[in-house]
Amino acid sequence: MIRVSIFYPSRPGSRFDVDYYLNTHMPLVLGLLGAAVKAVSVEIGVYGGMPGQAPPFTAICAFTCESVEAFTAAFLPNADVLQGDIPNYTDIAPVIQVSEIRMAQ
Repeated sequence: MIRVSIFYPSRPGSRFDVDYYLNTHMPLVLGLLGAAVKAVSVEIGVYGGMPGQAPPFTAICAFTCESVEAFTAAFLPNADVLQGDIPNYTDIAPVIQVSEIRMAQ
């Protein structure tokens, strides 16, 4: 299993429309990627390491998929649509990481 994490770094004066992201963009993503996505989570930053400290990320989204191949097969045909929707909810350039999921013993 892999996780595709999309990080939106906090930047003073940046814009991130949480309602649009959750209610419009995420349904679009899930509809287009379909069965390739086994699980998804969205985190909205509240604090950094201490209460009152700004979070390092405005938002983090994580998609769990069977493999990199499964994700890319679903994502690449839809990349233009999904990336084209980004300006509708943010002016933050996302940082993407693909990770192998492992369990601690």
